[in-house]
Amino acid sequence: MENQNGSSNNNQLIALVTGANQGVGNQIAKELVANGYIVYVGSGNLANGEKAATELGANAHAIQIDVTQQATINAAVERIENEQGRLDLLVNNAGIAHAGKPGRTVEEVMESGRAVNVSLDEVRTVWETNVFGVIAVTQAALPLLRKSSAARIVNVSSGLGSLTWISDPECWARPHFGIVYAASKTALNAVTLAFALELEKENIKVNATSPGYTATALNNFQGTDTLEFGSREPVRVSLETDGPTGGFTGPDGVLPW
Repeated sequence: MENQNGSSNNNQLIALVTGANQGVGNQIAKELVANGYIVYVGSGNLANGEKAATELGANAHAIQIDVTQQATINAAVERIENEQGRLDLLVNNAGIAHAGKPGRTVEEVMESGRAVNVSLDEVRTVWETNVFGVIAVTQAALPLLRKSSAARIVNVSSGLGSLTWISDPECWARPHFGIVYAASKTALNAVTLAFALELEKENIKVNATSPGYTATALNNFQGTDTLEFGSREPVRVSLETDGPTGGFTGPDGVLPW
């Protein structure tokens, strides 16, 4: 239940999900609301976030946050602090697959992301969101997470980021490993582990999770899994208040780093 300024006056858990106006992030936000959370629906475009929050119900609040713009990150954290005083769950879901022209097939995107011909500008743009954005949001949210009795950080990664899996000669995804997107998720996994090791002594849990190959705008809707199926593992990890830390899991269980 909320009082007039939108803050909770009971023990409802508070979550921020970045990139929650569509795709996996939206599905995670939807499930969190269904489980009684007050959810801040992060979106770079506020109008898109407001539309998504309206569809999710009274406990969903649109919040503008562009993970590549520190000012919007700071403003979002300040608003949550003013309205709630703490944050129990941060889901770093915002991510982009490429920085080229929209609507390209997965094959076209892969071709432009190969190590031998990749554009450094595209690498920088994608890593700005997928890697540096996660570091920036996590650092900014830490003071609020420290005020929670069960703080958790969930980073939405990808099986493509697993060097162990990709380096296996039998791995079907080997041709899909490029420097733009896949390697950004390898870097995200390293960032996840660094935060997990650092925050373990404060009892703040940090995990990476892969939705599997879900049909979303990220892959021009060429994924093979439904949104509901693909979001199941990120949702499970997000809702787990007493789980492990420093893990990397996907729809089939534990993934190798």
